Amino acid sequence: MDILAYTMEEILDPTHIIEGQRYEFVLDINVDEEDELYTEGGLEIRVIIAKKDEEISLANYFITAKVDEKLLDFALEDDEEEMILSFCKEHIITGE
Repeated sequence: MDILAYTMEEILDPTHIIEGQRYEFVLDINVDEEDELYTEGGLEIRVIIAKKDEEISLANYFITAKVDEKLLDFALEDDEEEMILSFCKEHIITGE
């Protein structure tokens, strides 16, 4: 799995119910045809990242097929989650 493109946006909580900051990443990913996640037309992963003090964690994610925007019922493997979290941390820290 490779990340081809992304967007990052801070999610604001005007009620201040959620402690810390939340970020939404939309990742355009490339998946090898041999991978069980492979979907013709490509995939997008919407990732919610939580940041409280210096701790950054993956709060949730949703995988969708780009062709029809259908939500897919797949779970990422631990190493894939870690790769995505590392990618998001780097971009949150650098502010890009």
